[in-house]
Amino acid sequence: MNRKMKKHYRYLHRIKAVISTVIFLLILAAAPLQAQEVQFTALAKTAVRVGENFQVQFKINAEGNNFQWPQITDFQVLNGPSTSTSSSVQIINGQVNREVSYVFTYVLRAIKEGEFTIPPAKIYVNGKEYVSNSIKIKVSKDSGTQGSPGSGGGSAGTTTQGTENDLFLRAYISNATPYQGEQVIITYKIFTTLPISNIDASKMSSFPGFWAKDLLANRNDFPQTREYINGKEYVVAEVKKYALFPQRSGEITIDPGELSCVAQVKTAAQRRSSDPFFDSFFNDPFFNSRYQNVEKQILSNSLKLNVQPTPSRNKPDGYGGAVGNFTFSSQIDKTDVKTNEAISLKFTLSGTGNVELIDAPKISFPPDFEVYDPEITNNVKVSMNGVSGTRTFEYLIIPRIPGTYTLKPVVFSYFDLDKRDYVTITTPEYKINVQRGEGTASNITYSSVSQEDIKYIGKDIRHIKLPPFKLRQIGTFFFRSGNYYFLLLLPILIFAVLLLFWRNQIKQRSNIAMLKTKRATKVSLKRLKVAAIYLKEGKETELYVEISRALWGYISDKFNIPRSELSMENVSERLLKKSVKDDTIAEFINTLNNTEFARFAPGNKSENMDKTYQEALNIISKIERELR
Repeated sequence: MNRKMKKHYRYLHRIKAVISTVIFLLILAAAPLQAQEVQFTALAKTAVRVGENFQVQFKINAEGNNFQWPQITDFQVLNGPSTSTSSSVQIINGQVNREVSYVFTYVLRAIKEGEFTIPPAKIYVNGKEYVSNSIKIKVSKDSGTQGSPGSGGGSAGTTTQGTENDLFLRAYISNATPYQGEQVIITYKIFTTLPISNIDASKMSSFPGFWAKDLLANRNDFPQTREYINGKEYVVAEVKKYALFPQRSGEITIDPGELSCVAQVKTAAQRRSSDPFFDSFFNDPFFNSRYQNVEKQILSNSLKLNVQPTPSRNKPDGYGGAVGNFTFSSQIDKTDVKTNEAISLKFTLSGTGNVELIDAPKISFPPDFEVYDPEITNNVKVSMNGVSGTRTFEYLIIPRIPGTYTLKPVVFSYFDLDKRDYVTITTPEYKINVQRGEGTASNITYSSVSQEDIKYIGKDIRHIKLPPFKLRQIGTFFFRSGNYYFLLLLPILIFAVLLLFWRNQIKQRSNIAMLKTKRATKVSLKRLKVAAIYLKEGKETELYVEISRALWGYISDKFNIPRSELSMENVSERLLKKSVKDDTIAEFINTLNNTEFARFAPGNKSENMDKTYQEALNIISKIERELR
């Protein structure tokens, strides 16, 4: 066949298609439509595996209203209802049959093993109630035999080929047996043999029990590699990567991560009618594509970590839970000052590990120094290998009384992962010489009053004393009067009261646990004030870190539990011993959990931040009232 004949044949083929379409539309308009009986059916897979997402469709061949979805308790509802409408026409021996389908689609997730039944749904058509069939679904641990939704008799449609082995998500952990506070890296990789787009990894695990840092937060692309699995080549990309810091010891399970994307899959066309002419017409490649874009939701595997507590052997006093590899240093801007002159004392912590979770060092300042809360500056670097950086604590000190003072060395301890032992770093000792400076009486504190400090104003002129005068009867004297003896005994009474007060203060200060217990509420509320500032400024990460410190610090100080030994079980046990109500304990545990994953929760971030802050404030106040 020459080129001219081929061109002529293509023109004839197109004319035939146009004529066929016109004839089809004319017959459709002229022929009477045959009414059909209303059918309301439910379609779904009959066998799924735990963690698998699947669709449940309720299909009706008439327009209805007041659709009532059944109560589902054995499956997790991920999405729905999404509605769609389709129609088809069949012409057999001049008789036109028109089918209209309304489909209500839900996406469910299997959450436990067993056999479950999805109850019937209800809908009303022209005031009459119709009830669908129920569906029995078997949920197994392994993949099993996957059932498929049934299909309506003779209606047109396409089926997509399975993509379970062509598209999946896997989670990898760098260390399944870390120490409490040790940094571990969790990586989510997508494996695909299909073209995919619109990757959405925003529904990853919330990591309860961990403090998490997103290592790919500022990356928009997904570098690709290729791997062979069972002889099959996959395109592989890291879609999410987190640095996790376990906050408690014991076994912790990380739930499967969820990812959605659009995959281009092959489709197989189904017969639309029993007429070969129309089958040939609709299956023409000009009208029918062999590929379809399908939205996919895939789950990763779950992970189990066995978190070990840091060793109790050789654990230093005052160990604050730092795990990694750190350096610790101090710096003071001057040691020779005058009264009321400010001094800057700076401590710098740097290294790799849980830098942002380390509290300010405990420093014992002289009582004659006015000390402000430290200004904390974080310079954290995030890389593919984890979290590192520096954390600086800068104290502003103002000496008020002249003299020579000594700032004792500050000790910082951390658990070194390479040595598998504790390392202690000690800063230098500083001697500060304070001389009397210039200043008014309003901003100078005196330890005693001497004649040099008192001046008379206008001592050369004394004012004349004016009436009314205070007169007393002749022969009455202050000596041996009641006021005389009272004033004589008053210094002794004052001395006794001061002595008792002084001894009580010494006793209280020597009891560190009691002092922490009394100051627990004050310290936690102080941290929540700092969190309120972060809330106003919209600093999400700083807010959740400060709220977490306030809650854990409150329990640690209130019940004298070292922070390295804190756990949910300890909190519940101590609160129960103090006769705190069960619902209050549950609310406190829930607030701790919400604080850990609130930053990853869906919805408005500003509302989540405000809600978490209010929950923390309310639960501390509520526990304090019940402890009284």
